[in-house]
Amino acid sequence: MTTMAQEMTAPRVRGAEIRRHELAGFLRSRRERIAPEQVGLPRGGRRRTPGLRREEVAQLSAVGVTWYTWLEQARDIQVSVQVLDALARTLMLDPSERAHLFQLAGATDPTPAHVCPSVTPALRAILEQVEPFPACLQNSRYDILAYNRTYGLLLCDLDAVPPEDRNCMILSYTHEEWRASIVHLEEVQRLMAARFRAAMAGHLAEPGWKMLLKRLRAESPEFRDVWERHEVLAARTRRKEFRNRHVGRIAVDHTDLWLGPEAGPRLVTYTPADEESRARLEKLHAIALERAGS
Repeated sequence: MTTMAQEMTAPRVRGAEIRRHELAGFLRSRRERIAPEQVGLPRGGRRRTPGLRREEVAQLSAVGVTWYTWLEQARDIQVSVQVLDALARTLMLDPSERAHLFQLAGATDPTPAHVCPSVTPALRAILEQVEPFPACLQNSRYDILAYNRTYGLLLCDLDAVPPEDRNCMILSYTHEEWRASIVHLEEVQRLMAARFRAAMAGHLAEPGWKMLLKRLRAESPEFRDVWERHEVLAARTRRKEFRNRHVGRIAVDHTDLWLGPEAGPRLVTYTPADEESRARLEKLHAIALERAGS
């Protein structure tokens, strides 16, 4: 049993060691690229290394010189999120670099950068090319950032919904027409809440997430009941059914197409599950085009 436990532990130990060496190299590279003048220090006399010295990084980050040196030597020491935050600021890391620092240290960033994809002309073109199938651009908080014309009439007249309310969680728990359009409403609500809880684990300190959770709790007793179950669920492709007020019942397959390496911003697409649903989506698209032209 001891041998088996050691064999199971060994990969984790090797992985931690690799991450420590990656962290050490990353810190050195970012330290060496910053000129003393950039952080308000005089260049002084002759410098043997480019950029900042280790003791300067330690001083600016309010940590011990020995302790910081151990970090760059890939020693097996614990790093608090407060120290990582201070190092990120001292080393002037951009959002991607900051996320990389916390990932290498095996820590959760208490104030992660707000990553919200800009809705570029290319993304809008993709949304249009998907038509007549419904599609939208969402973040991991279920905010609807952009959508094509078919999606705009799928569950309600989305153009008539104020931009601050264009969130699938808010709509599925508080918007009557949106709720009436979902065939298996209770199941959908439960699965969405479980996905939302799983996603929120990486955003617990972000004001936007906390405000959305507070609003859902205040406005929906249904949400409060579901939330207390503490269910979690990863994203997955699945079938959905809608009652559309223009064309009737539609069955579609929901697919998330991620826009980056992290499970955050995504292109959400609905493809028809049968020929009848395809014909009804084409009809709905024609109605949307007619409305847009009128």
